[in-house]
Amino acid sequence: MAAASAGRRPQLLWIGLLALLPPGTHQGKNERRILENVMKNYNTLERPVANESLPITVKFGLTLQQILDVDEKNQILTSNNWLNLEWMDYNLQWDPEDHGGVHDLHIHPKYLWKPDVLMYNSADEKFDGTYPTNVVVDHNGSCLFVPPGIFKSTCKIDITWFPFDEQRCDMKFGSWTYDGWQLDLVLKEKEGDTSTFISNGEWDLLGLPGKRNVKVYDCCPTPYVDITFTIKIRRRTLYYFSTLIIPCVLISSMALLGFTLPPDSGEKLTLEVTILLSLTFFLNITTEMMPETSEAVPLIGVTILLSLTVFLNLVAAMMPNTSDAVPLIGTYFNCIMFMVASSVVLTVVVLNYHHRTADTHRMPQWISTLFLNWLPWFLRMSRPGRKITRKTIMMNNKMKELELKERSSKSLLANVLDMDDDFRGLAPTGGYGGLEYTPSSGCAGTHRELQALLRELRFITARIRKDDEIREIISDWKFAAMVVDRFCLIVFTLFTVVATIAILLTAPHILVA
Repeated sequence: MAAASAGRRPQLLWIGLLALLPPGTHQGKNERRILENVMKNYNTLERPVANESLPITVKFGLTLQQILDVDEKNQILTSNNWLNLEWMDYNLQWDPEDHGGVHDLHIHPKYLWKPDVLMYNSADEKFDGTYPTNVVVDHNGSCLFVPPGIFKSTCKIDITWFPFDEQRCDMKFGSWTYDGWQLDLVLKEKEGDTSTFISNGEWDLLGLPGKRNVKVYDCCPTPYVDITFTIKIRRRTLYYFSTLIIPCVLISSMALLGFTLPPDSGEKLTLEVTILLSLTFFLNITTEMMPETSEAVPLIGVTILLSLTVFLNLVAAMMPNTSDAVPLIGTYFNCIMFMVASSVVLTVVVLNYHHRTADTHRMPQWISTLFLNWLPWFLRMSRPGRKITRKTIMMNNKMKELELKERSSKSLLANVLDMDDDFRGLAPTGGYGGLEYTPSSGCAGTHRELQALLRELRFITARIRKDDEIREIISDWKFAAMVVDRFCLIVFTLFTVVATIAILLTAPHILVA
């Protein structure tokens, strides 16, 4: 009686074990009998090989379902994958003819030996993010284990060509404890399975190649095998064109248009502020980021650069804190910021030139030569009633030289009255200031009247000449301001166009919708 009860204990133990199996394993008495016979002496700690000196071969594959997120800041790739592991279990074999034609069983992995394959570069808090699905066991001992999971893998993000970049993110799988002499990983196919891949709104999948690697670490003389799948992805740039690049181009264009406004309009500086603020609100950038002030003109440079800095900060918020490379769009923003900063400085110069007067400034000779002669000739500009050509420039220079020589040779009174010195020969009998009178007149009253008349004539002539000189100096400064405006418009337009084309064309791809 005791012997019978002792013989039934293993059977009751296996029946209790079967009761703990998932419902998928209870499909009939034949399967129960297979489990009783096959798993009677099964040990999950035993490596299932006929010869312990030989490694167990595990075929490994990967099915990529979806790219969930690429965290550039933390350099983490989150993806939905199915692992595909297949091996031969020497202890799980039966004859289907003797067991009602049952060819396979579905058993929970905790009751079987399975390879401890993990992703080495996992960034998951639990490290292993797979779901323990049943193992499909065939009658010849073949085991198929396809656990799905959400994998967070580390990925070194190359930001050099952002947002026109391509990334290569590795997923390295290998046994955690078995070396290559105990467990040999074999790549099932050279490419991972992407037939059921769900497209991503930000990234295009270029490929999923796999590679088998054998490495001997310094700690151990035995080789370790790993399978590395590389997810090749390319960023779709339409979103970044509409939210970053196009607004930046518009900002630079509006800054250029400021050079076409006349300085007297009073809106030469505030135009840039108005348009930039409109773009800022359009992009949902809150007003808290702008300075609380009603004085727009003194803060024009700060406002423009702040608007561009906001875009640059948007890019920096997405990029990892690294000094390995500067993103392409960051280089572009820096060029545009340099252009806008320079345009603000030169706009101030233009306004300064435009509002200069003869009382405060005297135009130097080099400014007169450069901004009144050569640059207008080069830019095809002209003043009303004056045609600026190379010939007229040379003639004006010679006329100025002759005028200076003539003035130096004339008397003071002749220069004031703008008369020739020859008039002095007309009064050999005497006179004052070139006006003839004879000693024989002897009329003191007439002499005083002539002196008073001469003084009035001197004053009026000097006043007229001074007014003409003042108007001429003011006109020259205003024209110089116009020349600087036109020169800046052409130079900064060329700089913006060339910088935009040169920087964007260096990208691997321009526009991927």
